[in-house]
Amino acid sequence: MRKHIPNFLTCLNLSSGCIACVMAFHGEYMWVVVWVVIAGLFDFSDGFAARFLKAYSPIGKELDSLADMVSFGFAPSLAVFTLLSEKVPVISQNPVICEYLPYMAFLLAIFSALRLAKFNVDERQSESFIGLNTPANGFFWVSFCYGLMTHENIVFSSGLVYTILIGIIVFSLLMVSELPMFSLKIKSLKLKGNEQRYFLAVFIIGLFALIGVLAIAAGILLYIALSIIGNRNKPVSEA
Repeated sequence: MRKHIPNFLTCLNLSSGCIACVMAFHGEYMWVVVWVVIAGLFDFSDGFAARFLKAYSPIGKELDSLADMVSFGFAPSLAVFTLLSEKVPVISQNPVICEYLPYMAFLLAIFSALRLAKFNVDERQSESFIGLNTPANGFFWVSFCYGLMTHENIVFSSGLVYTILIGIIVFSLLMVSELPMFSLKIKSLKLKGNEQRYFLAVFIIGLFALIGVLAIAAGILLYIALSIIGNRNKPVSEA
């Protein structure tokens, strides 16, 4: 019985991702964030349960990737697609552009799939990551979309829409890049060895009081920056 517990938690991750997709279709960005965060909690707990119960399985590994594809790949892509469908007219009234440009958001889903497939066969990523991990990418986009649509001081302009489009390309490439990035999972509560993780957590919590959910997106940007700074002189093979 216990060997099925991690897979059950993974299925809850997948279920949460499916609900997030429905919320994205309806433009309910707050609920997209909520359900992606819940999916993230299940994603963390299934790995913890597998280690604690020693219930590893090849099926569990593949199921985890499939669930992550929905929760952190497809659901965020839908959120970005919905946002762009509403805001692309800011840069053009051309009906062809308005109709088809939002589909660029699904580059995030495509590269999430490539990222997950690469992760499953890359033996270098047992303790850290090579490239931006899919949950971090997902958290960035759902919190970014929610923040843009709800923050009273943000006004959509052509520059902002172009920034989103460029961001889609940059984040897609980051997921399949050879950039070494530290893991966000804390295996012990000791400060030593977790300095970057604790600093990142304090940053997000502190900023949350000022800008709300956008703090998650800002935290992911900081995570990328810390990884670049911390690994700028480290060979990829050491990741």
